[in-house]
Amino acid sequence: MRSARLELALQSGALVLPAVGDIVVLRPRAGDDLSALPQDRVVVKTGFKPDHDYFAAQGYRTEGSGSIAIVCVPRAKAEARALMAEALGADIIVVDGQKTDGVETLLKDCKALGLEVGEALSKAHGKLAVVKPGPALAEWAANPMQVEGGFQTLPAVFSSDGPDRGSALLAAALPAKLGARVADLGAGWGYLSRAILAREGVKELDLVEAEAEALVCARVNIPDPRAKFHWADATTFKPVRLWDSVVMNPPFHTAREADAGLGMAFIKAARRGLSPSGSLWMVANRHLPYDKLLVTLFKQVEEIGGDKAFRVTRASYPIRTR
Repeated sequence: MRSARLELALQSGALVLPAVGDIVVLRPRAGDDLSALPQDRVVVKTGFKPDHDYFAAQGYRTEGSGSIAIVCVPRAKAEARALMAEALGADIIVVDGQKTDGVETLLKDCKALGLEVGEALSKAHGKLAVVKPGPALAEWAANPMQVEGGFQTLPAVFSSDGPDRGSALLAAALPAKLGARVADLGAGWGYLSRAILAREGVKELDLVEAEAEALVCARVNIPDPRAKFHWADATTFKPVRLWDSVVMNPPFHTAREADAGLGMAFIKAARRGLSPSGSLWMVANRHLPYDKLLVTLFKQVEEIGGDKAFRVTRASYPIRTR
């Protein structure tokens, strides 16, 4: 879909690439086709580790700047605006995205900000338009916020306005002891990690988080020498030594629609990383079909808390596969 709009823009002359200079593509998603652009001049920038790894594996550079910035519009309005502010140093900004992700709203907001916006090209359920950057874009820069509990967050990270209900329920249900080695998979900005480190006997905590901005916040929020921060995909992360406990509130969206497979991948990763006597402590929406998977991966599975919307589960003694 993105490639179709880029090709149309280049063929129609709506987008003219200079003969030299790099092209920065901000926040493309794994699977996006950038072949309409000269690969040797493309720099892909994204803070989401699976997407970063996808493009790096294809040979794209991931560091640098350029005179053209292509903003791949994400679903979150605050994140889209922050990307526009990040592109402020470019000579032109190309805004590209799906209508369902708010590209039309972003273009209207650019006009309201006083920016020059070219004619939008429509194709493949999305739009692409060239925007002339201006100093007013600095108003959209992502600035740290202080939320309940003294935590720092950024506008585009998950639950940026404070602890989400599921994580609060899980933190309250954690036992007094979790063991010496613990992991927080999908650690976000560190809410659960602080609760983990308050438990007796914790000597090491691996915070595994795929979103770079969330991990930046976690480093501020968790100034504890026992904490180790990993910018990594939790579904494929392998610990140096097996954990005694894993604590997690796994995500279940890869796009607009819910994807239970993502949470299931988190559960499988937790099972792989746990010691034979270890336990998984997790919270999830009750409608998600995790129970059937948990009983195939752990010898003991029990509900230990929650409310009408969320289920807090303890799963112990991972079953090893041969």
